[in-house]
Amino acid sequence: MEKGMLAGKTGLVFGVANRRSIAWAIAQAWAAQGARLIFSYAGDRIRGNVEELAASLGGEVLIAPCDVSKDEDITTFFEYVKSKTDRVDMILHSIAFAPKEALEGEFLNTSRDAFLTAQNISVYSLIALMRAASPLFTDGGSVVTLSFYGGVKVFPNYNVMGVAKAALEASVRYLAAELGPRQIRVNAISAGPVNTLAARGIAKFSELLKVYGDRAPLGRTCELEEIGQTGAFLASSASSGITGQTLYVDGGYEITGC
Repeated sequence: MEKGMLAGKTGLVFGVANRRSIAWAIAQAWAAQGARLIFSYAGDRIRGNVEELAASLGGEVLIAPCDVSKDEDITTFFEYVKSKTDRVDMILHSIAFAPKEALEGEFLNTSRDAFLTAQNISVYSLIALMRAASPLFTDGGSVVTLSFYGGVKVFPNYNVMGVAKAALEASVRYLAAELGPRQIRVNAISAGPVNTLAARGIAKFSELLKVYGDRAPLGRTCELEEIGQTGAFLASSASSGITGQTLYVDGGYEITGC
């Protein structure tokens, strides 16, 4: 991809936790292509990590808190964004959460609270963020979120998160349809399993990695850098005709019948 394809553009990044985060891989790719980034962080526990990573990109460190489960936090975050820019060109939504006990055992035993928490944090947050952000997309733009094949097929222990990812992909389509006339594109990347801190919360995650490696046509899942480059592609004009889609970056696992 030619250097500088995102030069002059401003992106908002939600979901960086540490340097092994998928969100960080995409943020790095965006920055490498010339984008100016504003980062959110979900709590004081990870603030230092996000500040350090943002500083490593060079230039001004733009970072503000945002608990996406609180409408007032979203409002405050976008007040900060408006103090730094009058236009947003792209958003990365890499936010997902379900209580640990809901990611093991039987899906039938999912509690009401766990189900609502997964939907609120993993799905509704995209809608809430786009409602706040859309007035700042004055010249079109791109929204990228992160999904997983467990939203389409059943994976052991993925449970309530699989249902959340299915709802997320449906939300991508509905948002793409509504925002398309304003030239705002909305897409999802369905990444294969990668060894992130969040992924390790899924019971028997190492077995899932092995299954992908054994069955994917490329003989492996994917690398963080590959997901990052796909995120840069979706944010750039190179993907200007693509919206409402889920793109698989998984070594080809999705096409197999087993």
